[in-house]
Amino acid sequence: MVRGVAYWTVLGLGAAGVAVTLLPLLPSDDSFIRVWDYPRVQVVMLLAAVLLVLPLVLRPFTRGRAFFAAAVAGALAWQVGRILPYTPIHPVEARQDAECDDASRLSLLVANVLVTNREAGPLLAQIDALQPDLVLLVESGEWWDRALGPLRAAYPYEVRQPQDDGYGMHLFSRLELVGPEVRFLLQNYVPSIRTGLRLRSGATIMLYGVHPRPPPLEDTERRDAELMLVGREVESDPTPAIVAGDLNDVAWSKTTTLFQDVSGLLDPRVGRGPYPTFNANWPLLRWPIDHVFFEASFRLVDLAVLPHVGSDHFPFFVSLCHAPEAAAEQRRPEPKPEDAAKAEEKIEEGRAADARGGE
Repeated sequence: MVRGVAYWTVLGLGAAGVAVTLLPLLPSDDSFIRVWDYPRVQVVMLLAAVLLVLPLVLRPFTRGRAFFAAAVAGALAWQVGRILPYTPIHPVEARQDAECDDASRLSLLVANVLVTNREAGPLLAQIDALQPDLVLLVESGEWWDRALGPLRAAYPYEVRQPQDDGYGMHLFSRLELVGPEVRFLLQNYVPSIRTGLRLRSGATIMLYGVHPRPPPLEDTERRDAELMLVGREVESDPTPAIVAGDLNDVAWSKTTTLFQDVSGLLDPRVGRGPYPTFNANWPLLRWPIDHVFFEASFRLVDLAVLPHVGSDHFPFFVSLCHAPEAAAEQRRPEPKPEDAAKAEEKIEEGRAADARGGE
């Protein structure tokens, strides 16, 4: 009896692991399929556990059982290959620079505050302790617009877009903002921020703040299209750029990889670790969906996931050094010939989805 239960449990878990490995390979934007991009680390642990106990429960080892074991091993190898770049055994993509002139340094704290969260104190204390140059907050509604008032004394530059639907955004800056604007790239209730930043050195860079809708709230056409629009804009503008925010997509997804290839921006997670930021309330189910990508003329100074502040996201902190000579030292993602066509296809699919309407 016990052996039978163990047999069917292992068989079911292994089959599920193989299935959710194969699903994201389908050329579909369906939310049920795309959401399986997220838990690759968890699926790796599941498949590894299944593979470990297979010899104990699948006896005698018939041809069919050998095929099943090979399928589990193949799925495990594929999943490991996807997350391997986000581990310390992989070469880093963004080089680290512990020493940086203050005039060329900038620090950025990104946080999804959770629109229903009514505890601003922990976040404000964290900002006060770190003193970042930039604070980019998403899901900031009218309550948060009032609660963030104490920041305005230390941050003279601000972009405000409070919305109680979960898509509000606030940007606070010690650095001068040049031509800041709130844009609605696809959906008329999903804002993004684009602004120039004048560094203390006098150099001007661009900052893009984004927060597209996630799966499973909807299929991913519009999320993917928004990221491709920003990536294409970054690539066509010679001004050094940073893209930050809650992208509602994991670092290792096909969409994020394509975004990097199209934009040419670096991911500081590569070669360092996954740095998961969501869900702060689920210790075993956490994924890296809050991001800071930057152009190759920046070196990384510091990178950290910060302590819990009452949201379902952990704040994400990145400190950078603007060093134009670094562009010759760091290898930026290079688009493949077909990437531009893929990005354009995703943009058109997103626009078509938006034209069809609906949530």
